[in-house]
Amino acid sequence: MLLLTGATGNVGRELSRELDASDVTFRVLVRDLGRAATLPARAERVVGDLADPATLRPAFEGVTRLFLLVPGIGLDHTSNALAAAVAAGVRHIVLLSSFNVLGDPIPAMGRWHHEREKMIRASGIPATMLRPGGYMTNAVEWLATIREDGFVLDPTGPGRYAPIDPADIGAVAARVLTEDGHEHAEYVLTGDEVFTVAEQVAVLAKAIGRDIEVREVATPAEVIRSRYPGGAPPALAAALLDALTRARADTIGLRTNTVEHLLRRRPTTFESWCIRNASTFRHHELMA
Repeated sequence: MLLLTGATGNVGRELSRELDASDVTFRVLVRDLGRAATLPARAERVVGDLADPATLRPAFEGVTRLFLLVPGIGLDHTSNALAAAVAAGVRHIVLLSSFNVLGDPIPAMGRWHHEREKMIRASGIPATMLRPGGYMTNAVEWLATIREDGFVLDPTGPGRYAPIDPADIGAVAARVLTEDGHEHAEYVLTGDEVFTVAEQVAVLAKAIGRDIEVREVATPAEVIRSRYPGGAPPALAAALLDALTRARADTIGLRTNTVEHLLRRRPTTFESWCIRNASTFRHHELMA
């Protein structure tokens, strides 16, 4: 039995579709059955919360492989999941980590991911670390300013990165969960094309048939204030500021061929993602 946490998120939904298509028996841990309504009907639902260890035993019963996606910046959820996994005899964990664990010193945004990886290794359960870069779905964060004034704030200027489609992450996760030989591996996952934010916006604008202005900000802090008008938690704000500053300085962009190696196909292009999701942006345009 496979168990998925985070099944209602961008990656988890894609992973559940992949498993459903391959006829694998799997279970999803959810806090709210309503949010799981659009997951595959064949997925077994168990209500529980990683914040509440007492709710985890039924979810982990009979589980041999675990997909672990932990939200936020804390470590308690990871600790609770690992305790339940050890008690249930889980034999393989696939952790959704982050490429931010790379570097010396480790960037602020990667420190809690690094700590989670350490905790999993210390548990003694064989594990695979998936370390994706920025998601293509991060473009959805532009909706508010596109809808209101037809522009996107650019916090990174000349900085480049290779965004990845969460569907590709889900496909990789499905493969490493259902195949042997991936234990103890660490996979850095990116798309196949590097972009500046302005270049991404141009691709999106063409896909939806609308001009979108790009406004480069004076400082990364301006973007944090726009994302969190009421103020972000200090630790998160500091990590975001550090990440945006580093992203602006990286004018080459990290790109790997890991997705192609594992899936035996090229990663999804950003243009394809934009075309597939154009209705989302057009719908919001009509609401403006």
